Amino acid sequence: MPSQEFENAVAQSKNIPTKPSNEDLLSLYSLYKQATEGDVSGEKPGGFDFKGVAKYNAWEAQKGKDKGVAEKEYIAVVRRLSQG
Repeated sequence: MPSQEFENAVAQSKNIPTKPSNEDLLSLYSLYKQATEGDVSGEKPGGFDFKGVAKYNAWEAQKGKDKGVAEKEYIAVVRRLSQG
């Protein structure tokens, strides 16, 4: 079950003052998926689905990371982005 601090960070991520870079967005996505679902699952999207492939690859890079560690890293990214 996700921690309250993680759930607060998820809510806060929707109110980040400036638009995060694509790298930060992929980091948030992959850490969120790892924290909530664990290792990547499903088939990798086709080659012309560039966004889908990038998201899949980012999540795959988190493979093996403990859910609690992924939560803490997600919280740290949200904090950094929220500070502007």
